[in-house]
Amino acid sequence: MTPEEEQEQAAREEAASKLFSGRVDFLLSAPQLKFLPEPTVPEIAFCGRSNVGKSSLLNALTGRRAIARASVTPGRTQELNFFEVGEPTLFRLVDMPGYGFAKAPPKVVEKWKQLVRDYLRGRPVLHRTLVLVDSRHGLKQVDRDMMKMLDEAAVGYRIVLTKADKVKASELEATAAKVAEEARKHVAAFPVLHVTSAEKGMGIAALRAAVLEDALGTEGF
Repeated sequence: MTPEEEQEQAAREEAASKLFSGRVDFLLSAPQLKFLPEPTVPEIAFCGRSNVGKSSLLNALTGRRAIARASVTPGRTQELNFFEVGEPTLFRLVDMPGYGFAKAPPKVVEKWKQLVRDYLRGRPVLHRTLVLVDSRHGLKQVDRDMMKMLDEAAVGYRIVLTKADKVKASELEATAAKVAEEARKHVAAFPVLHVTSAEKGMGIAALRAAVLEDALGTEGF
């Protein structure tokens, strides 16, 4: 980055941090499309395999633990969980059900697929989806299936590597390069890969700024 670009990025990160330090409230859980909130503001969705660290990342982005508590409440783990950001509400975060169930009954898996597919294809206010990938494992087939679903739904998405602090720097670099190379083959994938660690705070400020820009465009800054 040039000095000017670094200064601009720092300003974006500061603006995003200020916004997320304000109101972030749980709105509702939607087990079916008929329970979705009115599409009145932009939405940014988060998805990933079970145990990818989605709740921890959402906690780090918002600076609070309310999202994790709300999303893991019994009965909500296979629903779309909506959170409002800003006062008045500027946009929503959508915590999607984790995928890649090792022991889930086929009916549960199919129900999840249908809910997610219908949401992705029919939600006009969905501005971006973040696909979370564990840095220790890289892309799995279920991640590729999700990326294909997003491609088919014409929903733009960012790939976010989580738990980057859990692997050696050389391994992280190799995994990031491999994931980025594969992402370039997907029409809906955003070209920039985000490498994060919720535990260490790595990459969180930049991702927070990206989420704000995805939701509100340059008007958010």
